[in-house]
Amino acid sequence: MTAETIVRTPTSNRLKTTSLNNKMVTEYWDDLFSAKEDGKLVCWFEGVSINPLLQTMDISWCHGEAWSALLAAKKEEQPALEAAEERGYQRELCSYARTHLGSGVLTKNNQIPGTPNHTEMAGRAPAPDMIISAYPYCSTGQQWDEMLYRLFGKKVPVFNITLPYIWGNQKNDTYMHGEDFEDAVKFLTKQLRDCVTFLEEVTGKKFDYDRLGEIMQYTKKASELRLEAMDLCIARPAPATFFEWSLSIAPVNFLPSGPPIVDYFQKLKDEIAGRVDAGIGSVPKEKYRLFWDGIMNWGKLGWMAEKFANYDACMVAGRYTHMGFWQEPHLIDCKDPLEGMARNYLVCPINHSAPSMIDRITALCEKYEIDALVMHVARTCRAFSNPQYLIAQQVSKRIGTKVCMIEGDMIDPTFYKDELVNSRVEAMLEAIDAKRSMI
Repeated sequence: MTAETIVRTPTSNRLKTTSLNNKMVTEYWDDLFSAKEDGKLVCWFEGVSINPLLQTMDISWCHGEAWSALLAAKKEEQPALEAAEERGYQRELCSYARTHLGSGVLTKNNQIPGTPNHTEMAGRAPAPDMIISAYPYCSTGQQWDEMLYRLFGKKVPVFNITLPYIWGNQKNDTYMHGEDFEDAVKFLTKQLRDCVTFLEEVTGKKFDYDRLGEIMQYTKKASELRLEAMDLCIARPAPATFFEWSLSIAPVNFLPSGPPIVDYFQKLKDEIAGRVDAGIGSVPKEKYRLFWDGIMNWGKLGWMAEKFANYDACMVAGRYTHMGFWQEPHLIDCKDPLEGMARNYLVCPINHSAPSMIDRITALCEKYEIDALVMHVARTCRAFSNPQYLIAQQVSKRIGTKVCMIEGDMIDPTFYKDELVNSRVEAMLEAIDAKRSMI
């Protein structure tokens, strides 16, 4: 079966509700593009979802990873990648950061009088009035704000939030428990309060904690509905795939919190529940159940969905979608949400040691009855790819899952070789068949 056949034969049965997500995403970016004309300040930030703080202060925001993912999904990333490379950033640099920085170059150039404007989408993000970094474990993430600061002439105020890495190597340490974790929560909560002070200084306005509580009520409810919908995917055939959950990251990651995101996840859950009752799967002839480890390549999301569906393989879950983005909403106290927000930020799946991730991934594979792991080794994301061989080895040893390693990237399409992906996926599925024939 060729890659061309896979692309041309629509096999996956996609959720209809995701069209609502696409509408909300389009409206969000349109609002951002006109933010300056509407008299709003703009914050560029990267890392965990601190946007509820910005929303409380009526600040518009450009989330670096989300912006880069959007450009890749629309095949508009190339101008930004080229601009970043011309400025001296190497191709091996995190392509999320490289795309965002290149976009910043285009935005800055648009501000220079007498020079032609960059009309491509990558140059449409309004220049930042402030920059905030809130990155978990990632060497690039800790310097991303500094690079943006230099790019915009060292004139834009910057606030850096440090998320401590959770080693979990003490005897009493378990997931989200232990002295080290509690110390990290206190440290991060204090930084969030300091960030509030920073926002008050930049805007000249008093922060409204009551409004933050109202905003987080919607985030909490939307996250609960999302997790409940994910749990329904233990059904066979699975009613939704990892690729569809990837599309549904936006409402709990960077879109403004409010009734629309709650309504979206309620409708998504209802559609999935209806599919379970009717025995309808996202992959109609589901034969294999897979787990995706790593960040998705946003420019190949649909391509990958069709590829696996044509093999009758359902990518049921993944570390990127099922271990991040407000995974512990019950810990959010909307009367005083900062501590609960800090706890959720700290469980980002690249911010925990490999033993902790292995335990959680093993549990997810058992829960969804996974046959094999697809390890997407993103060329420019060391934070995700560093522990992948250990994860693959240990999960396979514990529960017997097969493994497929494919190289790629989340933004830069030049790191992909489609033929290599095809051969490795086919070898993995043959290994599953061989295992089943021996039972």
